Amino acid sequence: MLRVSVVTPADLAPRILATLQDDHAVSAIVHQPGAAVRPAGDLIVADVAREGVNEILDALRSWGLHERGSIHVEPSTTWLSRDGFEAERRTPGSSADAVVWADVTQRAYDESELNWTYASFMTMATMISAIALVLDSQVLLIGAMVLGPEFVPIAALGLALVRRRPGLLRQALRALLVGFVVAIAVATLASLLGRWWGWIEVGDLVARPETEFVYSPDRWSFVVAVIAGAAGVLSLTSAKVGGLSGVFISVTTVPAAGNIALALAFGVWDEVVGSSLQLLVNIVGMAVAGWLTLTLQHLVWQPVSARRAAVLERLRHRRERPAA
Repeated sequence: MLRVSVVTPADLAPRILATLQDDHAVSAIVHQPGAAVRPAGDLIVADVAREGVNEILDALRSWGLHERGSIHVEPSTTWLSRDGFEAERRTPGSSADAVVWADVTQRAYDESELNWTYASFMTMATMISAIALVLDSQVLLIGAMVLGPEFVPIAALGLALVRRRPGLLRQALRALLVGFVVAIAVATLASLLGRWWGWIEVGDLVARPETEFVYSPDRWSFVVAVIAGAAGVLSLTSAKVGGLSGVFISVTTVPAAGNIALALAFGVWDEVVGSSLQLLVNIVGMAVAGWLTLTLQHLVWQPVSARRAAVLERLRHRRERPAA
């Protein structure tokens, strides 16, 4: 169940209330006329089954409410309501499978923004992975993989294509490119300092049986990237998000970046090439898998949304006909 809060100009309130009242996915409605101060208007709050929220949001956007007022959607983690249960039962689909496109898109924009926090996490994850490779420690390597923030920008590439958001595509590409370049550059400087202090020797890059896979991509690298990318996108779009940390541990992006930095510092060019290929294979595999997964979800939910929108439109016309 999701709670949709709307601040609306008074002239739009009757249309919004009529739409909510006609929708079987809505279980509760609260209307407070004149409650909003900025922007001035009414406050309307509705409990909506997750499966039915897309059509309501589309209608609100089509009336320009996002420009004249505001729309806020938040999950209700715990709710006790017979009407809410009946609303979920009446609405086609499963709440766990439903994709709230506005929520997914907003998260993609937020977490693929190139900012100080993103660059810091990327840099620290790459440096930890470099240390893990020097020590040949899989435990440290897993920690670096979990710390890396690169998955959402990779998933945002597929989302931008499916939802036709060129701005999001440019933002995600910039975050990935600049983030990895900055992280590798800083980790390379740190590796050069480690070499100068004598903390790291070229032999540390040779005998690494536990972490050799980082610079040795094979066909399984792409297969794992595709499966992990699909699982990650499902975790982002579904109400069940427990599998996302497993995705971070499955893909060799940040470790490959860390090894590129180490290999650059010591001039081990075959490992630079191998790690770069590993990084590219994983990014491409996850991006393609994310795009295919989102396309499938879009194709599955589009007919359901179209039928619901048609029903709501008929109900609206039926309600407006007596008044005419």
